[in-house]
Amino acid sequence: MKTLNGKWALVTGSSRGIGRAIAIALAERGCNVLLHARTLDHLQSISKDVAAHGVKVQCVAGELATQAGIDSIIAAVKANPGYVDILYNNAAISNQSKSVFEFSAQEWMQTFQVNLFAMAQLCAAFGPGMRERGFGRIVNVTSGIKGQPNLAPYSASKAAVDKYTQDLAQEFAGSNVLVNHIDPGWIKTDLGGPDAWEEVSTVLPGMLVPVLLDDNGPSGRLYAAQDFKGL
Repeated sequence: MKTLNGKWALVTGSSRGIGRAIAIALAERGCNVLLHARTLDHLQSISKDVAAHGVKVQCVAGELATQAGIDSIIAAVKANPGYVDILYNNAAISNQSKSVFEFSAQEWMQTFQVNLFAMAQLCAAFGPGMRERGFGRIVNVTSGIKGQPNLAPYSASKAAVDKYTQDLAQEFAGSNVLVNHIDPGWIKTDLGGPDAWEEVSTVLPGMLVPVLLDDNGPSGRLYAAQDFKGL
């Protein structure tokens, strides 16, 4: 099993659901983990589960919906450990289902702020350092949602994530900073809801595939976690 001994990974939205599963799976492979949630209180349980694997754990808090929150996350990471090797942009929000014509400008902006703009700022904060060190893995969580105009802000924001990922992969071409996006599938989480098709456990090992790529491996590629279910 490929290890990530000594690497530092920042996983946004890691207090529960898919983010929690990713954080624990990284720790199982020897990776030190920077856990993120809106508040530090939300990280008490997951921090114990991650630390149980003998890795270093740091907790950072901040609302991705606000500039102050994003600045707080970046400052905390730069204070200790100072950098990240793996940036896993997992956190996202969806919308209340309604007619596509009823979404307010505020709802559109908030969804893009959390799902795209915050992601772009974290990549800008930590991506250049990855290039300088000659190693980096950036993974952006996307969605296969389609044909649901009742969730248009969410689906449009994820389409923007896909385009941003491709652009960022081109920016880092030849640097061994690999930038990929992955669709976890429709998962029974707070975001996916109780009617979703799959349990959280099914996202592994697929969600780690973009992290475990060999040096100078694929970049700008879309992965589907469910393709690896049961392996």
